Amino acid sequence: MILSCSALVFALLLSQTRSFLSPSEDDGVPEEWVLLHVVQGHIGAGNYSYLRLNHDGRIVLHMQSLKGDADLYVSDKTLHPSFDTYKLQSATCGHDVVVVPGDFTRPVGIGIYGHPSYKESEFEMRVFYDQTAQQDPFDKGSYASSDERKEKTSGQAAEDDFQEEESIFWTILIGLLKIILEILF
Repeated sequence: MILSCSALVFALLLSQTRSFLSPSEDDGVPEEWVLLHVVQGHIGAGNYSYLRLNHDGRIVLHMQSLKGDADLYVSDKTLHPSFDTYKLQSATCGHDVVVVPGDFTRPVGIGIYGHPSYKESEFEMRVFYDQTAQQDPFDKGSYASSDERKEKTSGQAAEDDFQEEESIFWTILIGLLKIILEILF
């Protein structure tokens, strides 16, 4: 009796381990997709966590809110996308999926937002490369000269510096306003 129970528990553990290690069609993940990264994290209410995607090709982001509600914002124009500035987004309660097209300019900014209705949100994001997407050999972006690439990179760096300076400015301004309000009231 004990031996059969042990065998049953072992078989159950083995099947769970196999399904965890190899994504199946039941997970909504085709076998042709290659798992590149698994990112886990926590995010406070109303805060953002930012990631940078450098991989070329069609990338699929699968994010599961394990606790609370984390939302996903993606942009190829800024490395700090938000609910005001994004190109792609998924803001569901639970499972969020965003497909990043292969023609997006790299690096791609990924913003993970902790919904304010929860004090803290916990998430797990799986990043897949979709091998089934056909690469266009005549795509002008794939044959950009080194000068063009340097120009794009320096333009993105200038935009990031401007956004960082703007963010610091607003942080200081809000801090000063809080101090003035505390003094007055």
